Amino acid sequence: MSEEKGTPAEIIEVVGRTGMHGESTQIKCKILEGVNKGRIITRNCIGPIRTGDIIVLLETAREVRRLFRR
Repeated sequence: MSEEKGTPAEIIEVVGRTGMHGESTQIKCKILEGVNKGRIITRNCIGPIRTGDIIVLLETAREVRRLFRR
């Protein structure tokens, strides 16, 4: 069995819905471990999510573009 590597991050803000049909949620999360510990990044996330949840990110270097309201 192979071990999956990931970095835990805590969701601090739900920015909004994104994607063609609103299937993705843009969030701001704080990295809890690793090289980028303490850094706040913006990511897209699929599935039910709320502030305070802990997610596991496979990559912490990438960020998404900010969601702009019309």
